Amino acid sequence: MARGSSSGKLAEHGLLLVFLMLLQGGVEQAAARPREWYVGDQKGWTFGVMGWPNSPTFKPFREGDVLVFKYDRAAQNVLQADDFGFGTCTRHPANATVYDSGNDRIRLSRGLINFISGVSDNCYKGGVKISLTVRP
Repeated sequence: MARGSSSGKLAEHGLLLVFLMLLQGGVEQAAARPREWYVGDQKGWTFGVMGWPNSPTFKPFREGDVLVFKYDRAAQNVLQADDFGFGTCTRHPANATVYDSGNDRIRLSRGLINFISGVSDNCYKGGVKISLTVRP
C-alpha cells in the first residue's frame, strides 16, 4: 500500500493555514474600515429622528465612522451637546459645536455622543435629537 509523503501533506496544511490567515486578515480589515451612517436614513435629519440609531435595527457605531447629517439649512442645524443639553434640548455646554452646512460629516470618537437641533423647538417638540454610543 502506498503512503503519501508527509512533507507533501505538511505543505498542503501550510498553504491552507496561510490562506485562512489571509482570509481572516481581510475580514478584520474590512470590519475595521470606517462606515458612513446617514442620520435618519432616507428621511435625513428631520422631525422624529430621535429613534433612528436603534430603529429599525441597532447600528454598531465604531470609532472613526462618519455620521452624515443631511437637512434643510433653513429648518435645522446640528449641535453636539452634552447629556444636560440633550435632556433639556438646550445648547449646553455654551461652547457646544454647531454645524449648519446642510450636509455635515462628523467623524465619531468613542463614548456617548449627543446631537440636537438648535433651531426653534425642533428638538423638544419635534424629536430632532439622537444619542449614540460609539465603541472602539
